[in-house]
Amino acid sequence: MSDNSVDPSGNTEAFRAFTRTTSDSESSSSKLPFVIGGVVALVVLIALVTWLAL
Repeated sequence: MSDNSVDPSGNTEAFRAFTRTTSDSESSSSKLPFVIGGVVALVVLIALVTWLAL
């Protein structure tokens, strides 16, 4: 029984084409958790400073 799926690591040219298929939007969307985490940390820091100032 033959296997119809192509292993991209079996051929150097196919592997290079496989690694180039990642889009730029994936790399820019990976920064979103860091931005959200930074905003949350900033809000917590401002709340802490405000609470200590009272």
